[in-house]
Amino acid sequence: MRAVVMQHEEHEGPGMLGPALEAAGFTLVKRFRSVKREDVDAELVVVLGGPMGVYEAERHPFLAEELGLLSERLAFSRPVLGLCLGAQLLAAAAGSEVFVGKNGLEVGVAPVRWTKEGLADPVLGGVRPRATVAHWHQDTFKPVPGATLLASTDRYTQQAFRLGDSYGLQFHLELTADELERWFTQGAEELVELYEKNVDELRAQLPKLRAAEGENRELLERLAHHFARVARAAR
Repeated sequence: MRAVVMQHEEHEGPGMLGPALEAAGFTLVKRFRSVKREDVDAELVVVLGGPMGVYEAERHPFLAEELGLLSERLAFSRPVLGLCLGAQLLAAAAGSEVFVGKNGLEVGVAPVRWTKEGLADPVLGGVRPRATVAHWHQDTFKPVPGATLLASTDRYTQQAFRLGDSYGLQFHLELTADELERWFTQGAEELVELYEKNVDELRAQLPKLRAAEGENRELLERLAHHFARVARAAR
């Protein structure tokens, strides 16, 4: 089974998701800012995050290619997992509007609240009412047509959704504390100069993410096994 992983930044890989997918029987096929025609027939497409916005396709033509791929996969009921930018692209492919959020940058380690539907979700259900995860985004989107809202935060309502067999997660469930610390180091100048964030305060949140890694890994494993079941049922 092929899991095509769309990556947009060299340092932003699949993290804990990669081993979870491989353990579920997937072979990872990585794409960097590119799409191939055979990707429409892959058992799974995963779209990772990135600093660009869905609405910046003129500057980043690969976004239009990915959006077309996701639209086609949704039309044929083929599963997608979108993380951060990937969730925004999945939302846009389903007919939602993606835009810069009015509540500013959401960055660091903070909980998401599972909705009632999220707690009852067949894949992610049965979890604690809150999950401690990594955030790094300012874009958000309107409710996704036909989707079920699974999680929210006080800053942004649209944090996770299920659309058929596909899932979109606005937050970075795949990140370990060590990986997020590297992101803080690489993005320190942007965080300070553009967003007036205190990087030391953000780093002080990392132990909370490290403590949650086991639970987050379990959620990723649930997702991986869900996509494996969908793939086998489609044969």
